[in-house]
Amino acid sequence: MEQIKTKEQLEEKIAHCTNCLHAKLTSNEKRSVLICGGTGCLANESKEILEKIREEIKANGLEDKVEVNQVGCFGFCSQGPFVKIMPEDTLYRTVKVSDVEKIVQEDLLNHQIVEELLYVDPATNKKVVKQDDITFYKKQKRIALHGCSTINPEDIEEALGDGAFKGLLKALSMDPKDVIQEVLSAGLRGRGGAGFPTGKKWQFAYDVQSDIKYVVCNGDEGDPGAFMDRSILEGNPLAVIEGMMIAGYAIGASQGYFYVRAEYPVAIDRLKIAIHQAEELGLLGENILGTNFSFNVGIRLGAGAFVCGEETALLNSIEGERGNPRPRPPFPAVKGLWGKPTVINNVETLACVPYILREGAKAFNSIGTDGSKGTKVFALGGKVNNVGLVEVPMGTTLRELIYDIGGGIPNDKAFKAIQTGGPSGGCLTIDDLDTPIDYDNLVAAGSMMGSGGAIVMDEDNCMVDVAKFYMEFICDESCGKCTQCRIGTKRLLEFLTKITEGKGEVDDIVKLESLSSTIKVGALCGLGKTAANPVLSTLQKFKEEYLAHIVDKKCPAGVCKSLIDYHIDSEKCKKCSMCSRVCPTNAITGVPGKEPYVIDTSKCIKCGTCLATCKFNAIYKG
Repeated sequence: MEQIKTKEQLEEKIAHCTNCLHAKLTSNEKRSVLICGGTGCLANESKEILEKIREEIKANGLEDKVEVNQVGCFGFCSQGPFVKIMPEDTLYRTVKVSDVEKIVQEDLLNHQIVEELLYVDPATNKKVVKQDDITFYKKQKRIALHGCSTINPEDIEEALGDGAFKGLLKALSMDPKDVIQEVLSAGLRGRGGAGFPTGKKWQFAYDVQSDIKYVVCNGDEGDPGAFMDRSILEGNPLAVIEGMMIAGYAIGASQGYFYVRAEYPVAIDRLKIAIHQAEELGLLGENILGTNFSFNVGIRLGAGAFVCGEETALLNSIEGERGNPRPRPPFPAVKGLWGKPTVINNVETLACVPYILREGAKAFNSIGTDGSKGTKVFALGGKVNNVGLVEVPMGTTLRELIYDIGGGIPNDKAFKAIQTGGPSGGCLTIDDLDTPIDYDNLVAAGSMMGSGGAIVMDEDNCMVDVAKFYMEFICDESCGKCTQCRIGTKRLLEFLTKITEGKGEVDDIVKLESLSSTIKVGALCGLGKTAANPVLSTLQKFKEEYLAHIVDKKCPAGVCKSLIDYHIDSEKCKKCSMCSRVCPTNAITGVPGKEPYVIDTSKCIKCGTCLATCKFNAIYKG
């Protein structure tokens, strides 16, 4: 690639790439096939689908009429893999390798839609052709996910055609203080969980006099069920690089580091490609675009420790030390990486920055609520029909997120709770469904925004067991540096285990509350201080379930094995003997065709095999 050495050359390059991308997506002369290349779809053979489409195009002599492109995550993960045909904007979902020949023969050759591969709206039972007409997408707005599902993340020219580096161009024409003010005026708050104003953090680092400053992108996404940052890095890594560069220009930094989980190989590979291509074009390196601004980017891989998502532990890890949190103050913006001022923003935060500079602070500020501006990306999962990646304006209600976008609860089960904020967050109930999503409202309701994990639970979930699950995770991931977190969370887990085993006492609730408060006050880092949140949240919202476990020795949801027994309804039993045949301990006896079957609870190991096998709903937990 020929290097771009001036702002004018970059403007010309962007204009050329914009025309090329527009023609690629709208031309009637040459059609484009866009195939999802996110991790979820790759796991479902989207790479093999892409290769097969290319084979079929070649075999049918369509090379001059059809172009195939791998793009980032479409978001609607439960319906992937996706294949989109442009310019018609026809979206095919749950595509298999065996469907490729039909797509090529019917659509690409004869311009006939493959009806059986279209999404069917469950509310109307009608097939939907275009992506934007699917209910899942209607209330979304893509800012952080800009470019995902549209451009090839491994092609910098497509990124330039979709607006990349326009924000940097504008920033380089401004005084650094004005760039910081623009971010402040936009109202951008950190998307990593705490929601600290991004512009203030930049201002702190700008105000410190230092020969060296750093910008670090926190891509150590460790919450169970979270995949927001991974998808952004996979779908448009250059947006995050550009956001990092703008931050570097604003605070006076010349070096940036990406700290990314080693478990994200696709994101890491695409990030490396994006950095290399930006360096080749002269958009990274020394005296960028003929200015005095120089910036280089490196990548450091996380070793899988959840605590390294905490910013000071992350800094220790980059420096080659054990990932333990540091006492604060001093804060990293004053004394961070190798003792130098360091701005740490997460992936989603940096992905929003180019939009703010490109479109202006007012455009970003006009979206959201009074205290929380812009959009938020959620990884929506659990007991919900439409599992996937969602970006919604701040102020969208939980009800809209779960029912309008998420499609409600599968199998007509009753909604019970949604856990937001991961292990550091809390559970919200049906009483909270009309809560507008923003930083302050979620905290007031007893949870928090966190990085954006949103796990939906139904009537079959036991909330004591949920608290125990998160506490097991926290105990495993505690760095062990402070006593409150190292020992306190272990004691919490012991109490929860005791209760789920039917050995709990009423006084245990008081002990759980007291110990949780001690951990919250005394732990060293933010992760430790919020470690007890799952316990406090479930105690506040579902105390009756705790009491049922302790007093009645029953698990209302039928989850905790020690508190349930399996029984057979003699009136529903068809005497087919199937349950007896699959029982691994011969606990089920009866006479085929003559006598109803019964379960000997003393032999039953509560594996649930009989329950799953019975076709007549004759077996129940009690």
